[in-house]
Amino acid sequence: MSYRERAAAPTAGPLAAYLLRLMAIKQTNLCLSADVLTSAELLDLAETLGAEICILKTHCDIITDWTERTAQQLRQIAQRKCFVIFEDRKFADIGGTVQKQYTAGYHRIATWAEITNAHILPGPAIVTALHQAATETIAKYNTTVHTEISADPVVNGDAEEEDMVDGDIAIESPPADESDERRLSIKTNDRKHSVVSISTTISTRTESISPRPDADIDLGHPDAFNVDKQQMLARLGPVPFLRSLLLLAEMSSAGNLLTPEYSQRCVEIARQNQEFVMGFIAQSSLNTQPDDNFMTMTPGCQLPPPGQEDAKLGDNLGQQYNTPRKLIYEQGCDVIIVGRGIYKAENRLEAAQRYREEGWKAYEQRLATQSE
Repeated sequence: MSYRERAAAPTAGPLAAYLLRLMAIKQTNLCLSADVLTSAELLDLAETLGAEICILKTHCDIITDWTERTAQQLRQIAQRKCFVIFEDRKFADIGGTVQKQYTAGYHRIATWAEITNAHILPGPAIVTALHQAATETIAKYNTTVHTEISADPVVNGDAEEEDMVDGDIAIESPPADESDERRLSIKTNDRKHSVVSISTTISTRTESISPRPDADIDLGHPDAFNVDKQQMLARLGPVPFLRSLLLLAEMSSAGNLLTPEYSQRCVEIARQNQEFVMGFIAQSSLNTQPDDNFMTMTPGCQLPPPGQEDAKLGDNLGQQYNTPRKLIYEQGCDVIIVGRGIYKAENRLEAAQRYREEGWKAYEQRLATQSE
């Protein structure tokens, strides 16, 4: 099925449905792996390349000057440029520990990243723990506490004087003509009194989920989404405050220990947690059952330099690369994850556009082949 058809399927979770529609509107299945070391570099990549991508993948623990402000600015750019944030944390510990790693500490990942990922090495309880933490984070976000502090005016003879209120502390200023000795001799019962009232309002909200597109747009001619991209993005709405998990089922590094049996166990756990698990980090699609609608996001994607299409791709650290066509067209993956091929390019924007175009072309070829 197309991205739009999969988004409309009842098996698509809310965040996956949003992301699939976003990919269809922007015509991109490119995830940028922003493996840079400073907040300035990260935010510059997001701002410069945001229009070309559907997901920005971060490693917040390698950012040397990460602060809460970095997270806030990144979210603001994501809203403007219409992409989803994926923190590549790779959780792999017992439930209580991963909950703290996800929601607390220096990075507080759950507050700003829509997607994260985990190994299932500790067992299926890691998914349950992260789901609980995500649910609590969303509940806190949807509850607003507003406090107002006010003070009644103080009547002193025929004149009225107002105390200045700083937070919840009433601060009084002594008369201007009083000497220091007089100020020091003020007794408790000499002080003016005022009534400070504090009112607290607690309100709840439900994060709005973008409406499902009309049937004619959702299932119609592919060019239906090209009429006005900005209008379609406005209709889709901003990225909702939702959280989802990817399971690490396969890796692109040579000699990795994720066996086929391990990958199959990932799929089984995902099927038991479809409300929270949106898909996998894998080298090929793992959807094998009729009701499977998991997204596959794949690292290790690189294009050879122009004119060197037959060059062998890889590095001296065990990374093995595949082209967008091989991953999307041949292996059925949904999102290509590209890092060094873009952020180390001489012209990052041109490189991102090249990957986006190649990835989308491979997706359209896959659809055309399946429809024959």
